[in-house]
Amino acid sequence: MAIFAVSDFREAARRRLPDFLFNYIDGGAFEEVTLGRNQADLQSLTLRQRVLRDVSDMDLSVNLFGQELAAPFLLGPVGLAGMAARRGEVQAARAAAAAGVPFCLSTVSTCSLQEVTQGAGSPPWFQLYITRDRSITEALLDQAIETKCTALVVTVDMPMSGIRYRDFRSGMSGAPGLKGQARRLFQALCRPSWSWDVGLMGRPHGFGNIAPFMGGNTGMEDFVSWVAGNFDPTVTWKDIDHIRSRWSGPLLIKGILDPEDAQTACAAGVDGIIVSNHGGRQLDSAPSTASVLPSIVKAVDGKATVLADGGVRTGADVVKMLALGAQGVFLGRAWAYALAAGGQDGVARMIDLLMTEMRVTMALTGVAQVQEICSKVLVRQ
Repeated sequence: MAIFAVSDFREAARRRLPDFLFNYIDGGAFEEVTLGRNQADLQSLTLRQRVLRDVSDMDLSVNLFGQELAAPFLLGPVGLAGMAARRGEVQAARAAAAAGVPFCLSTVSTCSLQEVTQGAGSPPWFQLYITRDRSITEALLDQAIETKCTALVVTVDMPMSGIRYRDFRSGMSGAPGLKGQARRLFQALCRPSWSWDVGLMGRPHGFGNIAPFMGGNTGMEDFVSWVAGNFDPTVTWKDIDHIRSRWSGPLLIKGILDPEDAQTACAAGVDGIIVSNHGGRQLDSAPSTASVLPSIVKAVDGKATVLADGGVRTGADVVKMLALGAQGVFLGRAWAYALAAGGQDGVARMIDLLMTEMRVTMALTGVAQVQEICSKVLVRQ
């Protein structure tokens, strides 16, 4: 199929991936209210068209945490993205490196931190979960330090996993043993190109960074069970203090939706805050990122760099997030769809597409530099 937008990548991914994998990437918690709000609230923002302004010297580049980026967006962490294409996280990291934007590897990736670093030629950012067994967290942190990851992103909105009805309906979870395996195998066989490219030629299949802690178990139900058993409801700000004491590089907290939490994060000495509701995959009926972003930017008051994710599907969405006060934008599903649809080339095309859409949006709102984007590019309602 012809691909001209992220929505086309999504449709191509739906056609190529087994149902359980597509719905794992595409779905959200409960009835997916927050998932829908993320996109709807961004789409509801109106851009202010300006004319007769010299926008010939267009520049998308930004500097975040001492790193020069070709555009103000990053490929954020997506669990199991490596199953979307053969050694998928490596392919995505290569595309990001070639485009000059960072790639952030999930704790629950398919490819390990070492494999991604070697395959991409440079270390990625690393996303860390604080696990029930703190020795696992320490081991993962040690890996990030040894690999010289360029930033550490600690996700804090998962004291326990959200309930995702789509995963139950598709067979990703809730169907243990032979019954679940048979269901997923049938779905895979219905997608022969994926089964050959990823299922067969993409071996060995594993769970990358957490594989050493899973006792040799490699089944999907093993992964779901491990995740459910290792997220910890006792996590507090003291754990962030401990990580800050060990990690000397840029430290970001992902999963902030409340201004008071943002202020506490600043007091804990973090360098960045990622305003995020986990893509609508955790607390359903939580507010959209776009709706709370301005209040969090105000609460932070320049004490930390504020980034955001949630519902971003176009370059215009990136501009809107920046206009609401974000200094950078994390992409999640957008690059996962592109990876599933076309591997490294798909991700590269998606990045180029968003950059092109940003340039057009900026030109028509009368700004030529990312630093010029502010609330004035939005129509006040």
